[in-house]
Order: sequence, then C-alpha cells, then structure tokens
Amino acid sequence: DGYFHQRVTQCRYSSKDLQGIEFIDSYVFNQAEYIRFNSTVGKFVGYTELGVKNAEAWNKGPELAGELGVLERYCKHNADIDYSA
Repeated sequence: DGYFHQRVTQCRYSSKDLQGIEFIDSYVFNQAEYIRFNSTVGKFVGYTELGVKNAEAWNKGPELAGELGVLERYCKHNADIDYSA
C-alpha cells in the first residue's frame, strides 16, 4: 500500500528567557522514528540499524554543522512569534 516518510522539526521552549530552547529534528519511516537530532545532545542519534548508520555518517559530515545552527537561526529568531501564538 506504499510507504510513509516524514520529517518533523520542532522548537521546544521551557521559558521566555530563551535559555531553555531545544531544537529537535526527527526522521520517521512508516510511523517509526529512525534518527533524531537534538540540540541538547548536540548530535544525531539513531534508533534503528539504518538510523545508527546514518547518525554515524551525518555526525561526521556537513549535516551536523547545518543542524547545529538551526537553534540560533530558526528557534531563537522565531521565539516571539511562537510565544504570541
């Protein structure tokens, strides 16, 4: 019946002072998360065999550098909009 691939990104705010912001970028295949970047951890973590292999590669490549900047570029930049909603 087909496959389902989803990427979910979210900024989690624990306070308005922008100190407790966490950025999470999850990759899901057929409703099972297989890899996640968490800004608190600072790297990709794999949850399946494929996810572990991808995490190892992505943590050594340009993908990690791209994710590390999202907290500043996106989450903190849009915090006022998110708080007003």
